[in-house]
Amino acid sequence: MTAIWAGLGNPGAKYANNRHNVGFMALDRIAEDQGVVWRSKFQGEIAEVRFGSKKVWLLKPGTFMNLSGQSVGEAMRFHKLEPADVTVFHDELDLAPGKLRLKQGGGHAGHNGLRSIHQHIGADYARVRIGIGHPGHKDRVSGYVLSDFAKAEGDMLDDMLHGIVDGAPKLAAGDGPGFSNAVALRTTPQRPSGGKAAASVPTERPAPSDPEPAPEETLSPLQKLARKFR
Repeated sequence: MTAIWAGLGNPGAKYANNRHNVGFMALDRIAEDQGVVWRSKFQGEIAEVRFGSKKVWLLKPGTFMNLSGQSVGEAMRFHKLEPADVTVFHDELDLAPGKLRLKQGGGHAGHNGLRSIHQHIGADYARVRIGIGHPGHKDRVSGYVLSDFAKAEGDMLDDMLHGIVDGAPKLAAGDGPGFSNAVALRTTPQRPSGGKAAASVPTERPAPSDPEPAPEETLSPLQKLARKFR
């Protein structure tokens, strides 16, 4: 069994940390975890990884984003695969940072990389949609996706990439829910068992008991009189 996982981004150090390059980042982490080396082919860079009996070709197109389909189409045809054997990792404006969704087929929603892939292999490929959030207005989208992740997003991004690495064997095996769950375990804060932390449950203290009455012989005449009227 063979598949292609294509990460989308723009080549060159200038773009390396851009939000638009999160697809490259995901594949780089997988390759690093597997200890494999990239080599040039299909107008880009490829690396071979294995998950059990499943062989996966990691592909980073070396063209710019809007020509990504050239590289993906060339690799797919060379390996005699179908669009359903291709999974594309890409940035997703319509998901909040730290969120991830799997999708099979569908439109390109204006994403230049996906639009190019549609033109070369059709729409029947899978997508790993990695949330980067939306800048709030369409006129700001271009500058936003071509800007680097903020420092405050560093931990979120690292957790996301760790989760993708954790779930990669599940994705290779066709277990989409298992893959998504592995990512969620990294990116979603876990609740303590029972839904609330034990420390947050108040502990009742026993009410102080009444003091022992003083012995009769130690009382003054006035105290003895007062006791009779209690």
